[in-house]
Amino acid sequence: MLTQLSIRNVVLIEKLDLFFDRGLTVFTGETGAGKSILLDSLGLALGERASASLVRVGANQATVTACFEISLTHPVYKQLSEQGFEDADLADSVLVIRRIIASDGRSRAYINDQPVGLSFLKEIAQNLVEMQGQHEQVGLMDPRGHLSILDNFGVSKTFLQKTQTLYAKWIEATAKLSALRATIEATAQEEEWLRESVEELKQLAPQANEELDLVEKRKNLQQDERRQEALTSALTILSPQDRRAFQPAQALLNASKSLQKLLPSSFDEQTSLSSTDQAVQEALEAIIRAEEALGEAENILNHIVNDIQLDPQHLDEIEERLFTLRAAGRKYSVNIDELSNLLQDFEIRLINLDLGNHQIQELEQEVANCRTAYEDVAEKLSADRQKIAKKLETAITQELTPLKLDRAKFFVSITPLSNEAWNQTGKDQIQFLIAANPGVPPAPLNKAASGGELSRLLLALKVVLSQQSTLSALVFDEIDSGVGGSTASAIGDRLHRVAQNLQVFVVTHSPQVAASGDIQLKISKTIENGVTLTHTKQLSAEERREEIARMLAGNHVTDAARAAADSLLHRSN
Repeated sequence: MLTQLSIRNVVLIEKLDLFFDRGLTVFTGETGAGKSILLDSLGLALGERASASLVRVGANQATVTACFEISLTHPVYKQLSEQGFEDADLADSVLVIRRIIASDGRSRAYINDQPVGLSFLKEIAQNLVEMQGQHEQVGLMDPRGHLSILDNFGVSKTFLQKTQTLYAKWIEATAKLSALRATIEATAQEEEWLRESVEELKQLAPQANEELDLVEKRKNLQQDERRQEALTSALTILSPQDRRAFQPAQALLNASKSLQKLLPSSFDEQTSLSSTDQAVQEALEAIIRAEEALGEAENILNHIVNDIQLDPQHLDEIEERLFTLRAAGRKYSVNIDELSNLLQDFEIRLINLDLGNHQIQELEQEVANCRTAYEDVAEKLSADRQKIAKKLETAITQELTPLKLDRAKFFVSITPLSNEAWNQTGKDQIQFLIAANPGVPPAPLNKAASGGELSRLLLALKVVLSQQSTLSALVFDEIDSGVGGSTASAIGDRLHRVAQNLQVFVVTHSPQVAASGDIQLKISKTIENGVTLTHTKQLSAEERREEIARMLAGNHVTDAARAAADSLLHRSN
């Protein structure tokens, strides 16, 4: 329930703190005293549009705070949890909504001190308070809301849930079928290209990491080729085939022969060589060593050359393979390493195409089964609605007589929707009709009922539906406008009945309705230091008697008016 409403600097209200209890609370007071400001303030807390004109003159901002006490199983808590509110912020079953409006018209909203957007605040408010003004019965005239009203009155929750679930499955299966058909159609249009591509890629047979392996092999072969070229060049220099070229081995041999001629042909141990001969001998020995080293170098180089197995054709094959793979990668706009996966993808697409007709048949059967299941439960839902509609018609029609709509009769029209319009709520179109007078065919509410009649019809609905409501509070603004006497008394009685299940607030000018309240608040206006201010006071029993007498007699309250007030209060109690 709404436990507190605190208002700061809203129009004529400078500071006001109102505390509420369960039951029916009535607001009374002279016309223009500021009752509408209270409702506007509550509307601000519930997400209604803010305006700079609502900020009291001279104030920087206006603030409205509404405190609610609700059970932890209330739907609001699920909404808050989905919005990211922590469990710690929702643990005490107290909900505090605060709205701040700056003097330039900008506003901010908070729930339990956490900032929220205006649209989310409105979603929350729809599960907390319903406000009905003199001209807000249009919601009752909108057939889009009639279905939920009927369902909330007692239609099987099992049928409602099953209908919603089976409709979702039917839609999901239909979407899968449509997607498969679209995929197959798209694949069929490129079937020839796919088959050619698969054949080409199969012949190419790309392997994982093949590019890296080929590049490494090519690098090694190119290095071997360069190595062999260097070795062959060195051998050619050491042992040229062209006799006209310089021959290192022959040159050493010739030098050796020439130097041997300079040495004595024979000498004994006692014969010593001259210093020149000794130098020649050393040179000759060096040349001999060079001949031996040259021969050894040739042997080593020949051995290395023989060990290197060059295959120019293999290198060409690797170059050609790399070129072919890279060309395929460019053609299909993928890396070489992705070609093998691409081949698998193309093959799967062709397999799906080949299996497509079979899959379509299976999905078509699934869609048909889902539709049949949906239709079966939707038919049961429709039958249950027909039964509940009769109960709702009877219950509301019974409420119309005391509200001086005794010649009127309420009807619930249930017509089948076209197949294309079936949805998660079933196959029914619900519309409330009323026959205002006997012999007149039922007609939509907006064509058959006046504003006052709609107000009373709305009240009848609230009386009937109040036990199923998840709302915390109902607010009525002068629902008794234009009626009096026994009709006003009947309205007061029914408001009191609704208040047995819901917290109800009523702004009224009717003494009969005021006397039906559990609590009465009087709204008055004063002028203080040249400033007009609105005040609210909870009336005591004696003050209630005097206020209701004033409402009956006007400004001059008589003993007869007080007696009549006593009668109304006694009857209500």
